[in-house]
Amino acid sequence: MNSQEIDKLLEQLNKEIEGIQPDDEKGQELLRELSADIHELLDHAESKQAPSSMMKRLETSIDHFEVTHPDLTAALSSLFTILSNAGI
Repeated sequence: MNSQEIDKLLEQLNKEIEGIQPDDEKGQELLRELSADIHELLDHAESKQAPSSMMKRLETSIDHFEVTHPDLTAALSSLFTILSNAGI
């Protein structure tokens, strides 16, 4: 997957995140942090280095939203896999 495809996926995921309003504070915090991480990756297109904290947040978010937001969970899982496979 090239950089443009990753950017497109990040933008799609960010739009999905913006459309979700979790009922719990932990969910809201996770989505705020993930959104900030995504903006950071998009703003620094030349390096495309996901911080380890983002990868951990992705894992935590996947676990947290698995039951309540399955579509978001699938998108987060895909992003995690793509970033891991791309060495980002």
